[in-house]
Amino acid sequence: MMPPQLILLLLTSVCASAALPPALLQKEAEWFRSPEGRAATANVLSWQSVPGAWPKNQDNSGELHRGDSAGIIGTFDNKATTDEMRFLARAFEATGDELCAKAFRRGLDHILAAQYPNGGFPQRHPPGQQYHRHITFNDGTMIRLLRLLRSVADDEWRGLVETGGGDAARRALDRGVNCILECQIRVGGKRTVWCAQHDEITLAPAAARAYELPSLSGSESAGILSFLMSIQHPSPQVIGAVKAGVAWFEQAKIKGAKVEKADGDARLTLDPAAPGLWARFYDIETGRPFFCDRDGVKKAQLADIGAERRNGYAWYGNWGEAVLNEYARWPHR
Repeated sequence: MMPPQLILLLLTSVCASAALPPALLQKEAEWFRSPEGRAATANVLSWQSVPGAWPKNQDNSGELHRGDSAGIIGTFDNKATTDEMRFLARAFEATGDELCAKAFRRGLDHILAAQYPNGGFPQRHPPGQQYHRHITFNDGTMIRLLRLLRSVADDEWRGLVETGGGDAARRALDRGVNCILECQIRVGGKRTVWCAQHDEITLAPAAARAYELPSLSGSESAGILSFLMSIQHPSPQVIGAVKAGVAWFEQAKIKGAKVEKADGDARLTLDPAAPGLWARFYDIETGRPFFCDRDGVKKAQLADIGAERRNGYAWYGNWGEAVLNEYARWPHR
């Protein structure tokens, strides 16, 4: 039986991860023109911060923000801002509401202003002095921004972006792809994958929270490779980066094991029939998986860390499976 304090902590974590419901992005045009759709749109508009972003870990379509908008803290983390902008783009297509267009453009201007000269993006803008300032691949943050910029550059939302906005988005997208290539970690002169965050100046792998140390990331790197493989006309540099990253995933695959939960406690168990999985973090020097408590001390086994972090973080996943499947269909392999 898990301790009541741990159960409460995990429930709080689950509740705090709420975001704009993905189903809203799939609604038909009629819904956006309905009273329910218009109310949700008004709610999303009300939660835009003064600079142009939206707050995370809440459903910004659920209710109106009734306070001072100057107090809203926006971010790009946990799908915030990009999902709201995609929602407003759909709403504008369905209703022609210029308020949606203005909010979208303000969000786009905010994203463009947030990009570093080297092409990277922080977790939020302005980035501050803590780890949020790092180039943030963690939880797909930068990749979601680049995918949105590509949609703008490709004019998927015709009439929504003002003249020149598509060109600015294309330039930002190109800088972002170049940043990804520059950040790819080399070990012994050989390209591997990426860290969850990289220093915004040196591009070196960087730490975030105490248990998120510089590493080779099995999770974030999968999203990066998927994005690179989605580029329609990849350069030789992009093709080389993908091949090197896929080779790393093939080598880093953990075979004959799976993660199970017994009485709510996660553990790694042997299973010859298991399809294989990948660790969240691999040591850059040794290539071995590692795990951390909030003290930031590397441990070799999942069982070596406390229950709070062991069960409150995704230490293993099947991230590489999607990468290898996509690569098998990639025409440039």
